[in-house]
Amino acid sequence: MAKNQKVLLKVQNLKKHFPLKKRSIFQKEQLFIKANDGISIDIFEGETLGLVGESGCGKSTFGRTILQLYDQTEGNTLFYGRTLAEVAPKYVVEVIKTLSKQYPAYLADKKALDALVDSLSKVSDDLAKSQLESKIEKETARLENKYKNMFRIAGGLLTSSDLKKVSHVLLSEFKIKQKEAKLRLKLVKAEVRLTDPKVLANKASVSKVDDQIAKLKTELALTHEAVEKASKVVKELKDTCRNNALFNLYEEQMDDGIDLSKLSTEEVRLLRQDIQIIFQDPYSSLNPRLTVGQIIGEGLLAHNFFKNANSKEYTDYITDVMEKCGLAPYFIHRYPHQFSGGQRQRIGIARALALNPRFIVCDEAVSALDVSIQSQIINLLIDLKKDNNLTYLFITHDLSVVKFISDRIGVMYLGNMVELGSSDQIFANPLHPYTEALLEAIPRTDVESNQELTILEGDIPSPIKPPKGCKFHTRCKYAFDKCKVVEPIWQEIEPGHFVACHLRGE
Repeated sequence: MAKNQKVLLKVQNLKKHFPLKKRSIFQKEQLFIKANDGISIDIFEGETLGLVGESGCGKSTFGRTILQLYDQTEGNTLFYGRTLAEVAPKYVVEVIKTLSKQYPAYLADKKALDALVDSLSKVSDDLAKSQLESKIEKETARLENKYKNMFRIAGGLLTSSDLKKVSHVLLSEFKIKQKEAKLRLKLVKAEVRLTDPKVLANKASVSKVDDQIAKLKTELALTHEAVEKASKVVKELKDTCRNNALFNLYEEQMDDGIDLSKLSTEEVRLLRQDIQIIFQDPYSSLNPRLTVGQIIGEGLLAHNFFKNANSKEYTDYITDVMEKCGLAPYFIHRYPHQFSGGQRQRIGIARALALNPRFIVCDEAVSALDVSIQSQIINLLIDLKKDNNLTYLFITHDLSVVKFISDRIGVMYLGNMVELGSSDQIFANPLHPYTEALLEAIPRTDVESNQELTILEGDIPSPIKPPKGCKFHTRCKYAFDKCKVVEPIWQEIEPGHFVACHLRGE
């Protein structure tokens, strides 16, 4: 992807571990299924990112976790589809208010962590060294989760000698930006009302809305001036800190993304209209007691797109969405059991599309369909993406499908991303042995091809106790001693092409 392309979602060290029930009261160790075990990736606005891997590798879990359908065990998922001021999450206010307590606590924890790292060189016993490394890794992750948002929000201001003043200045700026965002939203809604035929038919209503718009524009102009003044105060305070040795280090960590993992249930619910999902099973994902119109309109009413389901505008909107998804308007009063699998999937797509989302997870969206129907649904998704500027995370185990629809492809194995690159890079020059094995296992119709069909032998190891080192070494035909003990690092081999493999050098 282009370097200047806007990031819509930034996933950092995402982990999702499911706890297992202890077998007896004497079992001390809590075991976890490590479905996702440290995934970091950027998803760009307007792209289709394909995600492939064998069944059970954690693809669907990853998709649902970044949408916060599952709570993250560790890591951050930053969303850039809206501003912090628009969403006004509670965690931002909490972080700003507690800077004077949080930063000294961070320094104390960082000092303790540095002491652990220093002691590592003094340990000679392999077992003790391994245990200490594990402890350092866990403590580093804990500090990352606990304090990262403090650096994202305050940046270089953390070096100030008066953190209470910093809290006051940042809170004032945030609240006035929040007010400005609310006014902009009200103005947009008022301008939309002027396009309503019912309002246009009544001169008194038009005059009333015009007056409301004029007042909002005046108030918005005054509020914008207040925002500029508040931002100026923040800048002046930063100027007093620039000579501090840590200022630039902290300032570089500032980030205006919304940390989805820190949002409350209600705050995530408000963002549901921006982030949607299309499920694998088109039948079980639809309520059999609701008609097509009710299924598509449920989210519209929940997010206050319409006041009730009785208006003509509500019905017209739903039928318009249905037509965009290849459903006839007269289907609106039918129930899911009256449709074929492909038509049900179109209903699921229409339900997701109705809210005008920015990002959609397509979780094996065509896997349960016939091949001929798959092509129709994929073409529909491509058309909808172009028309609505959508971003897809397309999860599948079918490499032929993912090549056709994806801009970039990520390959997952046992909870980790092992390779990432453009569609052309992955198919023309696979760098990871697992990617190579997946491509070799694709059935071919070209009888003249010299390439033999190769089936990857062995089963995926247990995600409860995965192998040490490279997780793929138990099935890799190129594995050597280093693969069994050292975990490969994630590295960029060529522009935009990443891999985690010792064969590619480090």
